[in-house]
Amino acid sequence: MSTDNTFDNIEHIDLEEEMKTSYLRYAMSVIVSRALPDVRDGLKPSQRRILVSLNDLNLSPKAKYRKCAKIVGDTNGNYHPHGDSAVYQTLVRLAQSFSIRYPLVDGQGNFGSVDGDPPAAMRYTEARMASPSTELLSDLEYDTVDYQPNYDETRSEPKVLPSRIPGLLCNGASGIAVGFATNMAPHNLNEICDGINFLIDNPDCSVDDLTLLVKAPDFPTGGVICGRSGFLDAYRHGRGKVILRGKYHIEDLSNDKKNIVFTEIPYQVNKTTIIDKIVDCVKDQRIKGISDVRDESDKDGMRLIIELKRGEDEYVIVNQLFKFTPLQITFAIHNIALVKGKPLRLNLKEMMGHYKDHRVEVIRRKIQFLLNKAEARAHILEGLRIAIDNIDAIIELIRAAPDAPTAREQLMERFGLSLLQANAILEMQLRRLTGLERDKIEEEYRELLTKIAEYKEILASETRVLDIIREDLADLKQKYNEERRSEIGPAVGSITDEDMIQDEEMAVMLSHGGYIKRMALTEFRTQGRGGVGVSGMSTQENDFTEYMIIGSTKDYLLLFTNKGRVFWLKVYEIPQSSRTSKGRSIVNLLDLEKDEKILTAIPVADFDDRQLIMSTANGQIKKTALEAYSNARKRLGIIAIVLGEGDSLIDVKLTDGESDVILTSQKGLSIRFKEEEARSMGRVSRGVRGMSLAEGDQVISMNIVDNEKKIMTICEKGYGKKSSFDDYRTAHRGGRGVKTINNIERNGFVVRSLTVADDDELLMLTQEGMVLRISTADFRVLGRSTAGVKLFRMKKDNDRIIAIVPLALSDEALDIPKEEVEGKEASAEEPPKEES
Repeated sequence: MSTDNTFDNIEHIDLEEEMKTSYLRYAMSVIVSRALPDVRDGLKPSQRRILVSLNDLNLSPKAKYRKCAKIVGDTNGNYHPHGDSAVYQTLVRLAQSFSIRYPLVDGQGNFGSVDGDPPAAMRYTEARMASPSTELLSDLEYDTVDYQPNYDETRSEPKVLPSRIPGLLCNGASGIAVGFATNMAPHNLNEICDGINFLIDNPDCSVDDLTLLVKAPDFPTGGVICGRSGFLDAYRHGRGKVILRGKYHIEDLSNDKKNIVFTEIPYQVNKTTIIDKIVDCVKDQRIKGISDVRDESDKDGMRLIIELKRGEDEYVIVNQLFKFTPLQITFAIHNIALVKGKPLRLNLKEMMGHYKDHRVEVIRRKIQFLLNKAEARAHILEGLRIAIDNIDAIIELIRAAPDAPTAREQLMERFGLSLLQANAILEMQLRRLTGLERDKIEEEYRELLTKIAEYKEILASETRVLDIIREDLADLKQKYNEERRSEIGPAVGSITDEDMIQDEEMAVMLSHGGYIKRMALTEFRTQGRGGVGVSGMSTQENDFTEYMIIGSTKDYLLLFTNKGRVFWLKVYEIPQSSRTSKGRSIVNLLDLEKDEKILTAIPVADFDDRQLIMSTANGQIKKTALEAYSNARKRLGIIAIVLGEGDSLIDVKLTDGESDVILTSQKGLSIRFKEEEARSMGRVSRGVRGMSLAEGDQVISMNIVDNEKKIMTICEKGYGKKSSFDDYRTAHRGGRGVKTINNIERNGFVVRSLTVADDDELLMLTQEGMVLRISTADFRVLGRSTAGVKLFRMKKDNDRIIAIVPLALSDEALDIPKEEVEGKEASAEEPPKEES
């Protein structure tokens, strides 16, 4: 009976362990052998093997070009069997001046373009080494680096190049491995050489010391680096982000138009992609001010022209381009490289230090190689000198010897020669016996002794080795002396909506019914003083424009409510509407409570040292610095003043802090006091007593004294008057005040008092919907204690005036025409007579 041994050699393996081991091997192979650069020469294996192949083919910078197909084939066949397409793509990139700061390959033919055009096939293109490649390969023949067998062990390849030029820092690197990704920025060779020199002289220096010499990355395509913090983080910690923008200038055209001309673009962005993105933004109306995009680049340089429409703000368009197109990118720096076969994140000093250590080792190995070679030659020459001194005996010995081995043995035994010396004597030509040749041997021997002494001195002295590195760096600076391409500009934050808004004057209109909108001032046509005007806002019946504010699109609009809260909006955040549109309800922009109403709107360009003074219905006043309201929340608002129970905010004014204030109550009393009597308080405070009120009375208006204007007081039954501010003596705050209008029983309660100029116009609205528009020029100035005149004839006895609004549309500085009032019209009395 036979025994079946089929399964005797089966080895049991844990699947999980095998997967871990296999994946780890694969990951390390990708990390070490494919994706990450070596810190010493800055090259990945594929790049290094291409340069070695060029060296094997003797394709120096002065050699004839060879077909790229030949170079790729040799690289594939001898060192890097990963497909000709991958090798050719790597070769092409090494030749592109817009991809690599110091190209390592000198290409002839179509190697692609910054527009994104692909290179020609490798059978059409030719290449040879560029000058920086010779620096990387310099001294390779002096046994300066270790070698390893190639993939099929038919030849050897260097593990790293001697790298006389600091390739990693100058050209940067990018690659994605398993669990690691590197993205290192290129730099200017002059700055890197200066930094390495400084590190050699000051081994204990800090990274910040080095950054005084290495100013910033220097990208092949130039551009503007925005700020220093990003690359300083990378220099200090090995990781950071650099904001890189295209470089542009503005050209003024003869037809009042302007062009934005980009002459440099961000690194690793092709021009065609930028143009396509700009066109898409114009189509989507994200950028509205562009009329044409043209590429006028030629051999003299790049010119990407963006033509603007007439009247557009070029800097707003530039911000939009930076926001929506690749004309601004973020270059994320990850300084990860292989250090002794391990991937490490490195700061600037560490990268320079590893390069310096590599060069020290290379120079030592080169000097040792030269020393060994010199000593070997000197040893031979010593033997030749002995032979010349004993030439007759040596000739006799050689003639008597039966064969060469016997002669060699006898020479070694009789004259104390080594095997190498004996062989050299046996191979020596007779012409070396002439006097001239003997002198040459002696001279060569003396020179070798001098070199040997020098080599030993260098190897024994760290300073001498570092001096050689300094000399190499100085030579590199002289040979590759180039100015920086990338500028270092000021830091920029994220581009906000405001950065993309044109700064222009706008009219903001807020209606009594709570609708708001903004319009360009060009919506209003200029008219003479007698014009009928145009409608500035389409309103519902009994609604009218209560506030019209002129301000820049980038101004803040402080909106105060009767409940003592303040909101702010940027003017550009208010929806822009047509002249006849009613606008948008304010409740859609602000979170107002059910019975909360916008009381006043104050435009502010800057939160400077001015003061806001507030008054409440119960007679409280509060003065607070404008700056305290600079962080109001847009939708939720913040507290502007703390109100007591049953109190409400009635007015807010912006002052210089040194004005006089007049408070007016609904029972016709007014008090004038100096604003200085109310000290400046914090935002969340109640304020101080401004006016003492009788039972049932309340403050209805606050005015800032302007001696060039008058104060207009209007009562609910249609009576009113215009008085001079001089009639109101200055008292101390907190008093009951003096009469501002007499005969309250006939006039009714005071509705509002307001500061007016001689040619201002007022709009009055009654509870029955009657609307009257009057000019203050029609009324002469009356005394403070008079009863006023009839302003408004109401059709019903129980009708009352509920609102008075100054028409700011008549501002002379703007020359904006009178607004056409919509609603039921009322008529004014005949020219009024004063009533006592």
